[in-house]
Amino acid sequence: MKTSANTSERLIESTRELLWERGYVGTSPKAIQQRAGAGQGSMYHHFDGKPALALAAISRTAEEMRAAIDAQFAAPGTAVERISAYLRRERDVLKGCPLGRLTQDPDVMADATLRRPVEETFAWLRTRLTDVLAEGAARGELSGALDPAATASAIVAVLQGGYVLARAANSTTPFTEAVNGALGLLTAQAATQD
Repeated sequence: MKTSANTSERLIESTRELLWERGYVGTSPKAIQQRAGAGQGSMYHHFDGKPALALAAISRTAEEMRAAIDAQFAAPGTAVERISAYLRRERDVLKGCPLGRLTQDPDVMADATLRRPVEETFAWLRTRLTDVLAEGAARGELSGALDPAATASAIVAVLQGGYVLARAANSTTPFTEAVNGALGLLTAQAATQD
């Protein structure tokens, strides 16, 4: 029984890695099996096929991202400090966001089932950021004129766009500049309260 669970885990983790590296089309069942060290029979014993395995992998990535982000937003500090910690956390910038990259994958976006965890996670992130910003405004840390929902969407767009700019330049510098720019604008909203 333990070996069966280990095989399932290896298949999911291998699929997660390959989706991040190659996208859905570039992630063949054979590549998954090779990376997981599992045979075709093992793969189809645990999953109905590549779409079911991809869904398990995407859902796992989404769950882990939400847990990590939620921990950062629940930490002590001002709204700007918590958002700054989130934006500046260690990332593999040149690989991009494991979920954000899937939005550029036409096969994932065309499949409502595969798209759902991506869509739900970005909606959750915007809502969670909105809550942190609204809390900051309510505590007088940020200007009351700040629109929390619009600002949350802008922060997510800056982050995802920063990945794209970094990958295009093959340098983390554009990502760092985008984050610094967003935080500069947010800090300016905080400074107006002093």
